[in-house]
Amino acid sequence: MPVLKPLRWLAAVAVLTAPHWLPKRVTALRGKVFTLVNGDAAVTFPNAEVGPDRFQEVYSHPAATGRSKGAGLSDLFWYWLAPGPEIHQEHLEPGPRYDEVAAATARILAGTSEELTTLAARCAGQVLDELTPGEITLVRLRDLMMPVWAEFFYELVFREPCPRAARDLIIGHADDVVTALKCTGLRHPERRARLTRYLHHRVRDGDIPHELPSGLSTLDTAHYLQGTFFNTAVVQSAEAMAHLLLALAQNPPVRQRLTERPADGRYFNQVLDETFRLYPLFGIAHRIATADLELDDGPTYPRGSVLCFNYPDYQATGCPRPEVFDPERWTDRTTRPQHHIPFGIAANRPCPAWRLSPLVMRAVSREVLRRFSLDSPVSHTRPLPNRAPCLLIRHGARPRHLPAVRIFLRVRDRCEDVSRSLVQLVLGTVMVLDARRQRLAGRYFDTHTEQGCPAHH
Repeated sequence: MPVLKPLRWLAAVAVLTAPHWLPKRVTALRGKVFTLVNGDAAVTFPNAEVGPDRFQEVYSHPAATGRSKGAGLSDLFWYWLAPGPEIHQEHLEPGPRYDEVAAATARILAGTSEELTTLAARCAGQVLDELTPGEITLVRLRDLMMPVWAEFFYELVFREPCPRAARDLIIGHADDVVTALKCTGLRHPERRARLTRYLHHRVRDGDIPHELPSGLSTLDTAHYLQGTFFNTAVVQSAEAMAHLLLALAQNPPVRQRLTERPADGRYFNQVLDETFRLYPLFGIAHRIATADLELDDGPTYPRGSVLCFNYPDYQATGCPRPEVFDPERWTDRTTRPQHHIPFGIAANRPCPAWRLSPLVMRAVSREVLRRFSLDSPVSHTRPLPNRAPCLLIRHGARPRHLPAVRIFLRVRDRCEDVSRSLVQLVLGTVMVLDARRQRLAGRYFDTHTEQGCPAHH
């Protein structure tokens, strides 16, 4: 009995302190699980041999162009991004097929700055007026931003206003993808297939007013639109806006300056650069060496090596106090961070929205700040599994009991961290094992060439 009493005390302390230590431990365990997917051929940058100063050299190397064929990680990402990962722009191998798809994406995203910002502001205004009518609204910022970008990218693709039914299909699909990617829920193929069927019908009926990639079937074209615009574009834009707005909620002086000086585009760009630096949308991007990758005065990585580029580690180097959100660090060209590639590198598949994103994010931010002050005491991490809980307080409102509400949100967020971490560990492991069993990328390249043609054995 005397032994049990200290054990009870230890158990009680462990439970009470779990919000502080359990999520980090579980994250480390998940990292080990995902490391097993990479296999022995994987190498992560920066590392002891290739530091941050040579990160971009490796990233832009002509041999670092493979995308899916030959990587265990590809099976996992194809699993998360299905249906149609074989035609997804992010996962096509270099060559004519990728070039055609990338050119079509550029055409659809094209527009004048005025056209794009007007459209983004209109979509944001409509959604905000619909979903946040009260003086004070508690939202999850990522969820609030999803319909904004669903409407925006629908209108870019179809050149017509987005019907509510189509918006619901897009959000259902995009939310299912990002939930699976965060390992906070399992994927639901039928939910995604509903959007595929809708897009398939629209493509078949000739409803897309753009020149689309040639040589694709109607189903492949539907998968291209679904993966590029209603998966990656919607998810990444919603995540980026959630990070930006949550950073503003937790940095009142920055938010106040943007609210008072909405025309100050230079300062907004500093805020956006700092957001992308501290909270990069990608954790790790991987490429496959298509030839031996040789570095001058450095190591050689043989053909087939899986090259994993760790954005958070890289962008945390090269500036003082990297953990602090400080837009002022971007004021002086001589001191601003150099290790910063929010849209990738021009020599190796840059993000096709590198021009569009800052324009439209500024337009949406102005619509939010024109209506609301933001307040949030929750944790802000790069993966953002909590979907960014935040209070939107309409200008002129006088919220009562705000300190008590903030305490409630912080306690709830800590408790959710614990339960969510365990869910992520379990579901992440399940999906990793299922992805390895299905081998979507491996099986595809067993029967197809790198350009998507049937292989002749």
